[in-house]
Amino acid sequence: MLHKTRGIALSYIRYRESSIIAKIYTEAFGIQTYIVNGVRSSKSRTNRIALFQPLSLLDMVVYHKSKEDTMHRISELKCYAPLQTVPYEIIKSSLALFVTEILGKTLKEEESNVLLFQFLEHSILFLDDAQADFENFHIQFLLQLANFLGFGIETMDDLERELKDNHYSQMPDKIEQDATAHLLYSDYGTHISLDRTRRIRILEKVIFFYKIHMDTLGEVRSLEVLGEVLR
Repeated sequence: MLHKTRGIALSYIRYRESSIIAKIYTEAFGIQTYIVNGVRSSKSRTNRIALFQPLSLLDMVVYHKSKEDTMHRISELKCYAPLQTVPYEIIKSSLALFVTEILGKTLKEEESNVLLFQFLEHSILFLDDAQADFENFHIQFLLQLANFLGFGIETMDDLERELKDNHYSQMPDKIEQDATAHLLYSDYGTHISLDRTRRIRILEKVIFFYKIHMDTLGEVRSLEVLGEVLR
């Protein structure tokens, strides 16, 4: 049966000679996997593989059967809000890789969550439009995403208490503590002055907090890239 839905491209792997298997977060069905044929063929007249770059915003018509089916197929596909900067600017593309890795590890529900989809769409469009003050985007993204995953942080005291109870070793200094609180309570685009060392420490702390609640998170490979490009 055919269904219309919007989607956010997360990742893909090559499949056979010219196809891919794509992981997409959809508005109607949550996280889903799709087989897409012919997108890597040299005979293809269009560069359809570009539609599956990290965080591409998609309008889709999909064949969707039952929850027992682990892979589905796409009938129609187009980008409804082409990204202007994320694919081309090294810092933004690195942030996009981090976001897609986190989403790939944390989004498990195969059902609609319109509020979560709207949050992700808003986050992507902010990053694409931002000209300044997005160097802390990934930390704020994690802090806000936690609310949708069921373990949101309400206060700094709650965060510090939980870290301490789980034997997190590094305790923040006053500057780091104030900056973390500012990140927790502020919207994207708020200027928060942080040096590279403290930004890394805060990110590591938030990822540790995620691992307390999601033991399947594992190693976040894109952290190394972020550490290189964010100063």
